[in-house]
Amino acid sequence: MAEPFRFQTVPTLVVEFGAARRLGALLRERYPTLARLCLVTDGFLHRSGLLGPALADLNEHGWSVTVLDNVVADPPEHVVLEAASRARDAQAQLVVGLGGGSSMDVAKLLAVLLASQQALSDMYGVNKVEGARLPLVQIPTTAGTGSEVTAVSIVTVGEATKMGVVSSQLIADLAILDAELTLGLPSAATAATGIDAMVHAIEAYTSARLKNPISDMLALRALQLLSTNLLTACRDGQDRTAREAMLLGATFAGQAFANAPVAAVHALAYPIGGIYHVPHGLSNALVLPHVLKFNAPAAAPLYAELAAAVSPSASGNAQERTRALIEHVEHLIAETGIPSTLRDVGIERDGLARMAKDAMLQQRLLVNNPRPVTEADALGIYTAAF
Repeated sequence: MAEPFRFQTVPTLVVEFGAARRLGALLRERYPTLARLCLVTDGFLHRSGLLGPALADLNEHGWSVTVLDNVVADPPEHVVLEAASRARDAQAQLVVGLGGGSSMDVAKLLAVLLASQQALSDMYGVNKVEGARLPLVQIPTTAGTGSEVTAVSIVTVGEATKMGVVSSQLIADLAILDAELTLGLPSAATAATGIDAMVHAIEAYTSARLKNPISDMLALRALQLLSTNLLTACRDGQDRTAREAMLLGATFAGQAFANAPVAAVHALAYPIGGIYHVPHGLSNALVLPHVLKFNAPAAAPLYAELAAAVSPSASGNAQERTRALIEHVEHLIAETGIPSTLRDVGIERDGLARMAKDAMLQQRLLVNNPRPVTEADALGIYTAAF
């Protein structure tokens, strides 16, 4: 008997090389009566000129644009609240997130904050968002977070704690995948965001909760696209075919984990990012092989199925194919040249216990892991990654 399941995703996805160059026209077609929009991005992208063509086309199609470029990685609460205050002053009618995961995460929160009186602090957790939101459009500039199609927004609260707002209101109305925006992304960023997307696919496929036939199909295809194009995209930043495949793979992985949630890799990555400000994708890559090894006794049958997607020549029993998957992942991480141990990113051994304790706060994610993780297990995984 098939298990009942529910699958939810962005209602419209536009995949078009160069779509950002005609953003004004695309949005005018969809929102003929609106005039004022907020574009949420980061200072680097704004200064780099990457947004130039999009801003020119918005202007040409009669959009009054307020650019909010105060987003930083792992956005702290005050950044979100400042952006919301500016967007309110501008009387925004539409929110567009253009950038990496942090810009898109902030865009989601602005869309709900601008349409309701609810405080941000009351939104943390699962299904706590009340009321409607403004129309929301998401445009990723990295092939990684999948934030353009997820219902999650991550905020840094206090010094180092990452909190999630998880609610179906955060799913955008439209996601635009324009691989032209990802051309020339530096190799290290390409690698970290690409491995982040691979983690989404792997964790969705092995999630202990809510895994379903659609999320499985998307996760498998995502892993195949990502693992076969990652090194090409890292070696040649201008390879359009590889960039398009990576962007599509990251979105498929995002759609998968938006429905079959991620688990211990993310739970253990959050303290690395929160305490040591290591970028999210790299934090995931640092613990990925070690979590795979830890989970193998419980997840080998599923890991064996994933091995076929990344390493078609893998053979033998489930344990042997699981080993092939882990070796393939380790090889990919090594080939990209990004840091591979915690000490490579400046973490000291005496920080591991605090991280293990912090990881236990991520029960929202740990309940999805195929094998239960105790604080001692987390410390063991960090020690192996050290």
